[in-house]
Amino acid sequence: MDFHHVSVLREETVAAVLGPKNGIYVDCTLGGGGHAATLAAQLQEEALVIGLDRDRDALRAAAARLQDVPCRTRLVQRNFQYLADVLQELHLPYVDGIMFDLGVSGYQLDTPERGFSYMQDGPLDMRMDQRCAVPASTVVNTYSEEALYSLIKAYGEERWAKRIAAFIVRARRQKPFSRTAELVHVIKQAIPAGARRDGPHPAKRTFQALRIEVNNELGILHDALTTAVQHLKPGGKIGVITFHSLEDRITKQTFKELATDCICPPDLPVCTCHHRASIRVRRQVVTPSPQEVADNPRARSAKLRVAERK
Repeated sequence: MDFHHVSVLREETVAAVLGPKNGIYVDCTLGGGGHAATLAAQLQEEALVIGLDRDRDALRAAAARLQDVPCRTRLVQRNFQYLADVLQELHLPYVDGIMFDLGVSGYQLDTPERGFSYMQDGPLDMRMDQRCAVPASTVVNTYSEEALYSLIKAYGEERWAKRIAAFIVRARRQKPFSRTAELVHVIKQAIPAGARRDGPHPAKRTFQALRIEVNNELGILHDALTTAVQHLKPGGKIGVITFHSLEDRITKQTFKELATDCICPPDLPVCTCHHRASIRVRRQVVTPSPQEVADNPRARSAKLRVAERK
């Protein structure tokens, strides 16, 4: 299957992070290369765009898309939590701009073999980096009922998390889960019929929770954003696109922390943390235009937050 992913807020993100035309930029979630290609097209020959992605299919697609851009490129199969290591290996302590497009790609959702979709049957996988040892089937088949409840409640914000966890554990005693359709069937059984009639697909929140758990998406985000800011040159900008409230909350809180001089508890009479603000946060949060949402319904929940290194 060809790699197809429609980049959200592409022009807005590139405009937000673009600085010197001969600068160094990092796309921490390269995907199919949509944001990176748009950025690279505006750069000079000596500029460099570094692309990170843990999905080897994404890297192959991005390499093809970026082969004719005017500037230099360097693509690396690495999770963005290792940004500091990548920059150290390239002997680049600071860069001019950094982009993050969080969440799952359209290609991953639309490829049944990757196991991300509750709309199509496939192996219960969900690994963004298929070198990773723990697919979603391991989570579903080995986590305790309490652990399943906790992650579905926390990461899926699912009202019926307790029933879903109980139904999963009961079903796996008869036969371990190996396919997405099997899990969808059990989730539908767990959610009362009246609740299934309204709102999103009944499996949407549980699948989101499992995907976040498998790929540790939220656990790495605060430190990754902090590291990215530390590697920005003064005046360099960071743009982060989020798609659900959990990752947006972490992004917002991390930016707030990095933009605050003192982060001591408010009851301390004097500052002991010696923390100093390292960024200015752009107040306006950018969202897709009505036309973009009409063209790409998956863009409807996207938010772009931007900050500049002090």
